[in-house]
Amino acid sequence: MGKPSSHWGILFSATHPETSEVMTPQGSKGRIVVIGAGVIGLMCGYELRKRGAEVIILDKSQPGSACSFGNAGWIVPSISTPLAAPGLTLNSFKWMLRRNSPFYIAPRSLPKLAGWLWSFWRHCNERDFRAGVKALAELNRATMALYDELERDGIECEMERAGVLFLFLSESAMRHALEDLSGLDQLGYQPPQPLLGDEIRELEPALSGEVAAGFWVEEERHLRPETLTAGLVKWLAEQGVELCADAEILGGIRQGKRLTAITTPHGPVTGDRFLIAAGAWSGLLASRLGFELPIQAGKGYSITFDNPVLKIQRPLYLDEAKVACSPFKGALRLSGTMELSGINSSMRQQRISGIRRAASRYLKDFAMSEGHSEWMGLRPLTPDGLPVIGRVPGFDNLYLATGHQMLGVTLAPATASAIADLIWAGRTNLDLGAFDPARFTNGYRAAM
Repeated sequence: MGKPSSHWGILFSATHPETSEVMTPQGSKGRIVVIGAGVIGLMCGYELRKRGAEVIILDKSQPGSACSFGNAGWIVPSISTPLAAPGLTLNSFKWMLRRNSPFYIAPRSLPKLAGWLWSFWRHCNERDFRAGVKALAELNRATMALYDELERDGIECEMERAGVLFLFLSESAMRHALEDLSGLDQLGYQPPQPLLGDEIRELEPALSGEVAAGFWVEEERHLRPETLTAGLVKWLAEQGVELCADAEILGGIRQGKRLTAITTPHGPVTGDRFLIAAGAWSGLLASRLGFELPIQAGKGYSITFDNPVLKIQRPLYLDEAKVACSPFKGALRLSGTMELSGINSSMRQQRISGIRRAASRYLKDFAMSEGHSEWMGLRPLTPDGLPVIGRVPGFDNLYLATGHQMLGVTLAPATASAIADLIWAGRTNLDLGAFDPARFTNGYRAAM
């Protein structure tokens, strides 16, 4: 297939604005098809285009409209950890069946989730957790430098360097969280220092008297995620990248170990190499292309208040409630909770109410502003809580960059840089062994 037909909902065409001729980058090694236009897919398109690739990006809806739109927007390399953590016992799953808990599993989804949950629980041990923390820390080494490079390249987004303040209702909970981060100093990260009582309220006056302890990770940043995806879309369009909306992937056409095209309702899209970066939908796409990928959708919620009455000076994490508070220009976003209920767009008001209750406990004088919006998005979760980055076993030209759980904004630049090197040059300087797709092949249907 050449250029897609007009009814695809093309956002931008890969044409020169004056000649309207299709641009072929000098030194191009063929066309790369990126499936998924969230923050990961768009960032991968950015890195590939910078290397001189001809890129087309497809999305089943609109770029940046899914999980990349309403999340907290945190850039937190020094506190990135796997979702599967030590201390989770089978008794914890009973707690997860409560609708108002921070981590909720819909009972009707349990039969389909049973195998995934068992694998997830098996990874909730100290050895796997420590190995995961180390792998994420290594992947994140260049994160801040890569975000600085985005700014130098003229990609516009609302990004702040205010750090992140973690809050706890008990000192013991704070000490436990710091233990999870122990050892990061050996990987080049500065360990945060504990703050108690009034020390933490001096740093953030908006806190209530119930907050007993915390720590400030000063080096971290946050951004408004919808401005990042909009900035990437604008840059990609200006650089001649083709972005196609409303392009659902139905399957693939394969010759031997090579994928030659993916099929859509509007016809096949050919390419030389293909990258799946479709977030929570990556598992479904994998099955349509003939292999299994154990990714589940973890639904998160957020409330964004316009011109909020409450003013906070920096992002806050309400630990026991698992709620993030992100101050933006003229807005405040509260986000959190994890719900396993499959891929769906339903919103449970109990989850939204839980976020509001948490805010009122940690923040004094918390009040709802008149203008606010509620949102939900689906995070891509793997059984070991680590992303999947690399070539798909059984294929010579199909790659994955997905499964980033709540760390999509944090890990997007490093993931994109590594996978772009792998696709473009056949190698990367980063050790991606912990993220290799091959770790999920045992016990699953082999590629077609």
